[in-house]
Amino acid sequence: MRAKRLFETLDLGASGSCLLTDLADIRWLTGFSGSHAWLVVHNQTMHLLTDGRYVDQAQAEVIQHQAEVEIVECRTQSAMQIAVASLTSGASFVQFQDTQVSYQLFQSLSTEIKATLVPLHGSIKFLRRFKDETEIELIETACRIADQALDKCRPLLSEGQTESDVRDELDYTMRKLGADGPSYDIIVATGPTNAARPHHHPTMTKIGNGHTVIIDVGALVAGYHSDMTRSFVIGPMNDEQSRYYEAVHEAQQAGVAACRPGVLASDIDSACREVLADAGLAQYFTHGTGHGVGLVIHEEPFINSSSTAILQPGDVVTVEPGLYRGGFGGFRVEDLVVITEHGCRILNSSPKDPTCPPLQLTI
Repeated sequence: MRAKRLFETLDLGASGSCLLTDLADIRWLTGFSGSHAWLVVHNQTMHLLTDGRYVDQAQAEVIQHQAEVEIVECRTQSAMQIAVASLTSGASFVQFQDTQVSYQLFQSLSTEIKATLVPLHGSIKFLRRFKDETEIELIETACRIADQALDKCRPLLSEGQTESDVRDELDYTMRKLGADGPSYDIIVATGPTNAARPHHHPTMTKIGNGHTVIIDVGALVAGYHSDMTRSFVIGPMNDEQSRYYEAVHEAQQAGVAACRPGVLASDIDSACREVLADAGLAQYFTHGTGHGVGLVIHEEPFINSSSTAILQPGDVVTVEPGLYRGGFGGFRVEDLVVITEHGCRILNSSPKDPTCPPLQLTI
């Protein structure tokens, strides 16, 4: 089915070929999960080029994926280029993924291949964008694992652990629950400095009373990602923290409510920003509202003020407004949602209660 959609989209005819080098696209089409491969499409046939480390794996994964693919073993990069030239002989043009091919590789391919090299723009990513039922089930499984891991690890926030301690425990717990690993470098950011940085990397900073804490965590399952953020306050929330958190929570709810087929992605971004503007806090929302999630953690469609994407059923996107201010800290609330025929469905179930009991200080 995916191969048929690919052939229809590329419309290569009898004289065209295509070279795919993006590993996520290759995995989507063939099931191959290794770290080194090219895919040649010619005469409505797919040829997977990889080295000896992955031949057995490729054969097994292609069968499991029910993909009709010829496996071609190539020991070197030069051998791969020669194989591409051989497989595309007789073609008048070869499309290639210009965002994935370096200038040096382009020059080498141009020397080896007789056909004209033509840039292939986002066709495959557009096909990958809309998830089928199997993909949605895998993403939902990844969400469930991340939800459960956060629930199990949340008590650590009240024990004075470091950011790195919490990050490591989340990673370990997700693997114990069945994940292949984390979707990305888990974010645990605490206090007036670290929590004010949207993509902070965990350090040995200890979580303390009065801190705002941001945890951004996702699980990886069979190549598919999840993405979720929850925010907390250690001990009683002061008035300023309550104001900021309530604004972020309300903005996130407004963004999710705007997610439905036919809506411009930029309108979802606007829905979040309007809430924060009404609260007088819009200047502290310093990133886009969301992005697609699938075999890549950040993929189409992107949800920001300049996006022209129109949401459609099968889109899986994040909605993640946040507020960040140096000397204060920050909050972000994020869910992953799938666009349905009539609206959207939230794939996360982790509670959004930000309160954590204060640390018990010992003398």
